[in-house]
Amino acid sequence: MKSPATMICCLALFLATECSHYRSKIDMKDGHKHQSPGGKSTVGKTQEKCQGACTTSYCVQSCAKHFRGEIGFTCNQKKWQKSTETCTSLSVETLFQGSNGVSRVSTAAASAPLPNLNFRAPEPVNSVAQGIRKNCPLDYGCIINVVKSSEATSGNIAFIVELLKNISIDLSDNVTQEKMKSYGKVANHILDTAAVSNWAFIPDKNASLDLLQSVNLFARQLHLHNDSDNIVDELFIQTKGFRINHSTSEKRFNFSMSTKNTTEGISGMIEIPRQELWKLQNASQAISIAFPTLGAILNEAHLQNVSLPRLVNGLVLSVVLPENLKQILLTFEKTNKSQSARAQCVGWHSRKRRWDENACVMIRDIRNEVRCRCDSSNAVMSFSILMSPKSITDKVLEYITCIGLGVSILSLIFCLIIEAMVWSRVAVTEISYMRHVCIVNIAVSLLTANVCFIIASNFNSKAQDYNLCVAVTFFSHFFYLCLFFWMLFKALLIVYGILVVFHRMMKSCMMAIGFAIGYGCPLVIAVTTVAITEPGKGYVRPEACWLNWDSTKALLAFVIPALVIVAVNLLVVFVVAVNTQRPFIGSSKSQDIAIIMRISKNVAILTPLLGLTWGFGITTFIEDIPSVFHIIFALLNAFQGFFILLFGTIMDHKIRDALKMSMTLLKGKSRAAENASLSPTNRSKLMNR
Repeated sequence: MKSPATMICCLALFLATECSHYRSKIDMKDGHKHQSPGGKSTVGKTQEKCQGACTTSYCVQSCAKHFRGEIGFTCNQKKWQKSTETCTSLSVETLFQGSNGVSRVSTAAASAPLPNLNFRAPEPVNSVAQGIRKNCPLDYGCIINVVKSSEATSGNIAFIVELLKNISIDLSDNVTQEKMKSYGKVANHILDTAAVSNWAFIPDKNASLDLLQSVNLFARQLHLHNDSDNIVDELFIQTKGFRINHSTSEKRFNFSMSTKNTTEGISGMIEIPRQELWKLQNASQAISIAFPTLGAILNEAHLQNVSLPRLVNGLVLSVVLPENLKQILLTFEKTNKSQSARAQCVGWHSRKRRWDENACVMIRDIRNEVRCRCDSSNAVMSFSILMSPKSITDKVLEYITCIGLGVSILSLIFCLIIEAMVWSRVAVTEISYMRHVCIVNIAVSLLTANVCFIIASNFNSKAQDYNLCVAVTFFSHFFYLCLFFWMLFKALLIVYGILVVFHRMMKSCMMAIGFAIGYGCPLVIAVTTVAITEPGKGYVRPEACWLNWDSTKALLAFVIPALVIVAVNLLVVFVVAVNTQRPFIGSSKSQDIAIIMRISKNVAILTPLLGLTWGFGITTFIEDIPSVFHIIFALLNAFQGFFILLFGTIMDHKIRDALKMSMTLLKGKSRAAENASLSPTNRSKLMNR
């Protein structure tokens, strides 16, 4: 029988053990709930705002219990707003607490002999690399549970970014697929959509850039032993890899990922063209990584950063290729599917730490899909699409274009009506006949081109079929060229009328030359352009139904002929000015003034009529040009039809005289009809009725 003293000692030991066990249960059940001084339970780790009035510019609050760090607030419009946060519950020690081999005492092990227990303190872990090499060198799995169970505070996010950065630098030798999976699971925790907003409060605004660079660096050291479609298959990061050689067919990495915790997904694709794979001398590998939320994180963290002013609008896709492979094709689905969300293909330059527009060329931007051709290198491994700033969406330009096109179309219709009314009176000689033929065809070409422009704008706003967009662009291109070539023929006709005096061509011959120049030359240029550029889908612009510039420079098929014709017309203006200044015998001061007026009238008529205003279009190709140049160009060209009516028709005194005569005849006929209706014979007939 045991002595009373022994029984008392055993009872005390039992009570102490049970109390400790019950207390640990309470702690595990309560989790992060802590009692505030007021007796109410609070959930979380931070104070929502500073206590007291917003009188100072900055305020600092300590983090909640079990978190180290502080929260910074700034006073904005007499309200406290959180600006920074460094609250973290993670450390190098906590990462490896469950992996140090120390056994915990439990009631089930109370019968174990005390001498067998090892109470020696574990060796301290001074770095992440040391702890991983000691506890889980094969797969880095010992840190996953600790990271995943931690709250995604700004401080913990910054700690995990630094953790991944250290692994990429210190443990990048012999990277296996198992290590890459563990690495991806850790990164996935801070890429979660629930953590996106907390990236904005990390003091180091380059944390998201460090994460991207660290993942790319670690993936570069990955060694593939066979094709693996899903090396990392997490919700917010995916990694795929393939073995490739010079005989491999075209390779594609297809990604379909969710940007939210829903079934709504966003897709992307990376293609390695066949001609690039031919460059391979030995067997190699290609690895690709997709981030659905990293774009939103970059937007959140760098919203105020002038070096990253535009928003990412799709997946961020990284690719690791052999050094001799450069060109890749990427397809992005837009996150923001608004029609105004036009895209620009870019690559992330790791040394310059900014998006590089020169790394990619856009192939097409149709509906919600953007296709890019990019050059990969050691410095540029990640690619995405940004909201493009190139398209001018100024409301002033839109109003000028809409009003100008309306006035232009009405003016051209009036011009054709007037020409029909006075045709028999003004088209007398061969020169005058061909002059009015030019005016009519110029008006018809510009009227048709304006209608095509309106249809093309409608297709762009409603994202219609690509083939219809190509067709409308072709006719717009053709009729705008017709406008210029008829202007050219008009100028040549003026030169012919001034310089050639004794020999005159037949009217039929002049008509044949006019239609060959006015419609034949534009048709050849338009057909050649579409035949060369359309097989590669480079005929139309990604953002509008008009000639492409970025990838194929198809716009040059319009710009070059237009500028050449403008230059020829300038020369014609000079020739006309020189010939009208020839001195006459007995000329006086009044005759000199008349000559100056004739020169001014010639220039005023020829300038808008022969398309000199299109020269202002050159300035719109210069990047960062002031918007006033765009407004001037829009004004002059949108009202081109009105200028043709004013200077080509109304200001011509012969047309005015013929129009007055026609109106007089119409009035005379109407009066004669009235007189005939009021004659005595007609009156008697009316009385008999």
